[in-house]
Amino acid sequence: MAKELFIYNTLTRRKEKFQPLHPPFAGLYACGPTVYGDAHLGHARQAITFDVLYRYLMHLGYKVRYVRNITDVGHLEADSDEGEDKILKKARLESLEPMEVVQLYMNRYHANMQELNVLSPSIEPRASGHIIEQQELIRQIMEAGFAYEVNGSVYFDVVKYNESHPYGQLSGRKIEDLLSNTRELEGQSEKKNPLDFALWKKADPSHLMRWRSEWSEGYPGWHLECSAMSTKYLGRQFDIHGGGMDLLFPHHECEIAQNVAGYGQPSVQYWMHNNMITINGQKMGRSLDNFITLEQLFSGEHTLLQQAYSPMTIRFFILQAHYRSTLDFSNEALQGSEKGMQRLLKALQDLDKIQPSAESSVDVKVLSDHCMDAMLDDMNTPVLIAHLFEAVRWINGIIEGRATISREDLELLKSLFHTYLFEILGLSRAGDKESDSQLTGNLVEMILSLRQKAKASRDFEAADRIREELSRLGIVVKDRKEGSDWEFN
Repeated sequence: MAKELFIYNTLTRRKEKFQPLHPPFAGLYACGPTVYGDAHLGHARQAITFDVLYRYLMHLGYKVRYVRNITDVGHLEADSDEGEDKILKKARLESLEPMEVVQLYMNRYHANMQELNVLSPSIEPRASGHIIEQQELIRQIMEAGFAYEVNGSVYFDVVKYNESHPYGQLSGRKIEDLLSNTRELEGQSEKKNPLDFALWKKADPSHLMRWRSEWSEGYPGWHLECSAMSTKYLGRQFDIHGGGMDLLFPHHECEIAQNVAGYGQPSVQYWMHNNMITINGQKMGRSLDNFITLEQLFSGEHTLLQQAYSPMTIRFFILQAHYRSTLDFSNEALQGSEKGMQRLLKALQDLDKIQPSAESSVDVKVLSDHCMDAMLDDMNTPVLIAHLFEAVRWINGIIEGRATISREDLELLKSLFHTYLFEILGLSRAGDKESDSQLTGNLVEMILSLRQKAKASRDFEAADRIREELSRLGIVVKDRKEGSDWEFN
């Protein structure tokens, strides 16, 4: 019987067997960035989480349509219906047109994603390009009786919706508790209830981004875009909707309500949410002003950083924690990830040095099954990486003569490393120039060759000095009969 993928469904709060609606096609929608600032480490975690899911679904043989949206309109301060649009605020601060802000930060986001080796989605729609679809969905919601117009703005009637459909099922919140904990704020008096959210907002005279509608010149509410664009490209019902845990409420909760009210049924079969990155136990985010941008991580130019970190170090750091667990930032954790990744890449290089034996004392097929089981169990990348480190110990043992491996198993082990490290986890050492890890490896090999020449000429003082300097840099040299080998401490 073929092994099957199980993923944790936020809606049901349990792991469920992945059964696509239209096999072998799988529809995946993930909330993309709001482009009014540089991407930070939290953005990277979300992008990498769903990039790995995208890669793994394709590895399993699914034809995947991956849609990742760009929010370029209607995203207000504090993610509420009031305040100033974040893109407009940035445009005013930098004396730019709003779409200049969008293009500037969208280009930077794409460049960051390329550096992190995040695959481009199948479709990347922008909210500003789908105003017609959003207006049509508003009409359908109003016709169903779940929205009302006040002074040119249209609001979703959460209380009325809850009379026939459970509002709060994704987040586990009850509307009674939400209402009792929500106070009426100034400027929200035109709503029937504080929980009601905007589907369309009438633009005030200073609002630059506006479109015509039968209700007013205005702009769509933030929650509306994902409902309109996901169903446009994936159908009224599709497989997986992903995003960060911070989007679970109210954004994704509102999406469910909009889809049920407008289309008559829920659209999403599986909801998946990655957890947050924290600093000293506090969520990292732009609203808290405690975030580190990806450019700062790559350059090392931030007060919290002890050094610069390569994009692949960042990617490996994120993958060492399960996507549903919190991940706490620290320089020590990043430095450990850097060394760990280099150990894996070094082991892959060492596989080419191994001379196969007639028989194997290691069971590569069992290791392969364990790696597959880890990924099938809700994409458990830290367990997968632990299995790969077990293989590193095997490789060292084989090189040192403490273990053996047959030619068939050696080829299987090479294939396993390439498949999981590069194809599925998405690490990269390829490109127009060598990656940092390759360059480091080549430099160490060159230094060791100089040390070997020093030993051959009986200049043991120089050979010892080279060993000591490498040790100071965290590189352990191991002398063997046929030469020297090395690994990161």
